[in-house]
Amino acid sequence: MWTVVYIAPNRISAEQLKNVLTAEGILVNLRSSGVPHLGDSGSVEILVLESEVEEALEILNSAITTNR
Repeated sequence: MWTVVYIAPNRISAEQLKNVLTAEGILVNLRSSGVPHLGDSGSVEILVLESEVEEALEILNSAITTNR
């Protein structure tokens, strides 16, 4: 089962975080959320397999705090 681990503010941020996760061997799905007419400017949910949630959250936390 897929679980949302993060909601990125836009498609570009979501793709960057997806690349970080996949480089660590995590399977990732992206799903647009919110208003459909915003296109790439709208929020994007980052989903991972339920069994990989904890690892994905650790990786995301590290990636997000490093980029601030």
